[in-house]
Amino acid sequence: MSGDRFQLEVQERESRGSRESRRLRAQGLIPGVLYGKGQSRAIAVPERDLRAALTGTSGMHAILDVVLEGQKTVHPSILADLQQDPIRGTVSHIDLREVRLDQPIQATVVVQLVGESQGVKNGGVLSLVNREVNVEALPMEVPEHIDADVSSLEIGDVLRLEDLTAIEGVTFLDDPHETVIATVSAPRVEVEPVAEIEEGEEVEGEVAEGEEAAEAGEAPADEASEE
Repeated sequence: MSGDRFQLEVQERESRGSRESRRLRAQGLIPGVLYGKGQSRAIAVPERDLRAALTGTSGMHAILDVVLEGQKTVHPSILADLQQDPIRGTVSHIDLREVRLDQPIQATVVVQLVGESQGVKNGGVLSLVNREVNVEALPMEVPEHIDADVSSLEIGDVLRLEDLTAIEGVTFLDDPHETVIATVSAPRVEVEPVAEIEEGEEVEGEVAEGEEAAEAGEAPADEASEE
């Protein structure tokens, strides 16, 4: 379960725009927005503190106790969106959403396959079809990931959301029957193509009519009739 809480002291910023964002990143700050109670605040978060909060056991589902610099009010929040630089992979912008810890929220959770499939042992191919599922739970009870046991899957079997073990306090929002988690398919067998024989070509090992007779010391039928 989520459970991890980190205090995150942030700065409230007045100006926005790409130039301001570049200036903040150069100072080790990540520009972002805190949404809550009908308003939004432009903020700047220390990159080091954010990384420490999101690499704990709860990962992206940690509860972030946001405190604006110079204030004492705590704003329990969750990570709503995270943008990364496509080349460097560094965090370029974040959105935080203030939540009430006594009210359920909706979240997207990663599926993690566990166990070794019987079908794979017999040569089958295991495929993860859906890497994430949507759930609803209290902020402190959102799971870090959901385990999907594939041990019993044979070749041709399908593991659906309805087959997963229920988690207390967590409601799956996707269609339980239509949502396929994983499949085990038969191995692909490559068949070598058979070369087609074009008209006029001889098959290896076959002798043309007439040549066979000549090799046997006999004349072809039309020559014998002339004699």
